[in-house]
Amino acid sequence: MNGTTVPNPVELLQTLVRFDTTNPPGNEATCINYLNDVFKQAGFTTTVLGKTAERTNLITRLPGRGEAPPVIWQAHVDVVTTTEQTWQHPPFAAEIVDGVLWGRGTLDDKGAAAMMTVALLRAKASASRGGIVPPGDIIFTALADEEAGADYGAKFLVEEHPEQFEGARFAIGEGGGVSVTIGGKKFYVIMLAEKQICAMQLTLRGRAGHGSVPQRGQAMAKLARVLHILDRKRLPVHVTPVARAMITGITDALPFPQNLILRQVLNPALTDRVLDMLGDRGTQISASLRNTATPTIVRGGEKINVIPGEITLGLDGRLLPGSTPDDMVHELRTLLGDDVDIAVAHYEPGPEPADMERYAVLADIIRKADPEGIPVPYLVSGVTDARHFAKLGIQSYGFIPMQIPDELIQTIHAADERIPVATLEWGTQVLLETLQRFKG
Repeated sequence: MNGTTVPNPVELLQTLVRFDTTNPPGNEATCINYLNDVFKQAGFTTTVLGKTAERTNLITRLPGRGEAPPVIWQAHVDVVTTTEQTWQHPPFAAEIVDGVLWGRGTLDDKGAAAMMTVALLRAKASASRGGIVPPGDIIFTALADEEAGADYGAKFLVEEHPEQFEGARFAIGEGGGVSVTIGGKKFYVIMLAEKQICAMQLTLRGRAGHGSVPQRGQAMAKLARVLHILDRKRLPVHVTPVARAMITGITDALPFPQNLILRQVLNPALTDRVLDMLGDRGTQISASLRNTATPTIVRGGEKINVIPGEITLGLDGRLLPGSTPDDMVHELRTLLGDDVDIAVAHYEPGPEPADMERYAVLADIIRKADPEGIPVPYLVSGVTDARHFAKLGIQSYGFIPMQIPDELIQTIHAADERIPVATLEWGTQVLLETLQRFKG
């Protein structure tokens, strides 16, 4: 690429995918260095910062008109593992098949990095001809380590280099902007809030013994009981303001009787009955309406002929905004009873929900970009780097515009992650509009 050529978002994403930045170990530096070269060749001033040489972050700035505070655009370039997954196309080959680009990170989150990069490059090229200049500076940061806690990424930058984000009050990042189809209508979810990390550890104890003499009702049996309960029962429903706005926005757009049925999700006495009717879509909505605790790690037993006296079960716990770790312990205790030790293994508070004033701007941008699309507020069931930027008083909006078939959402962190080629150009254009209209 020469100094006057702006890359295509598809080609740029292909290059990013081909950097294997599986985290752990991450090794994002080669990918970051590539992006650094892209920006420098386009005339940007850049800064590369890292806790180690192998795990770096890029920060650059598109100058604005000075009429508003800067806005942060952030995307991460690390990806989750592909181990024990069977892919139809190699996960780091970035092949295009039937108009779809396949590869780890295409949706989470290198697709965002590619679209943001190209939008900024186009804006700078246009500005030199008297074209696009944002109201305030855009601070773009390509981050490491989002998938494993951000100790080398956003957390590191916020704690060690907060001066890089001085004056910023708002950020645009992952977690929303994606299209979903409900009741035949196309909605675009815009993230205003996300859950909090609250990892839990359960400990189950019983008599140890020789494996040749079976014992009933001990640690293994208690584990089976706990897993059965967690599989069959749910924690209580809590309707937060953002979740209520999301459901209300959807039901207002649906015809009768669909709107009437879905609206009952907001009635805790009927919530689960309605969610069960919705299948996979109900599972996704459910996570926005309650604290969750998903079993993910079991440890116990050392020898095949020894009955273990203690087993630990790790739970991926996620708290709704406003809930506390004590709430999680109480709800699990109520569900599981007293025959299990329950402890908080790790807790990270989440950001405060973002304000609706700037949501209205993003919603209008979506309506202009897709007149058939209906924007709705969104509470993300996971977490993003927004929680780290919140420590600097920065509110984040999840807004990475993508028009994708519903089934592709299920490929995030799973096999066959992929993105339609056409949506990359569309999303880049929407981000260009966002650059001009979203003020800090």
